[in-house]
Amino acid sequence: MGTAGLVLGIIAAVGFCMWPLAIVVGVLGVIFGVAGRARARRGEATNAGQALAGIICGAFGTALGLGLAVLVIATA
Repeated sequence: MGTAGLVLGIIAAVGFCMWPLAIVVGVLGVIFGVAGRARARRGEATNAGQALAGIICGAFGTALGLGLAVLVIATA
């Protein structure tokens, strides 16, 4: 879960120019990151750092996607 959150968060942060996709992927990155942190806290996983990075990158990618969406809609 932590690795999936990290990968989705990176995709969202890097691909924010495709803002509809970045928003969805960023939210999924945060969800998987939170689930990965919970599993690491219970001792079922050892990648708590990757899960945290997924949460951060997913939130950042979502924020960038939302910012670009607002910019695109406001200028239209």
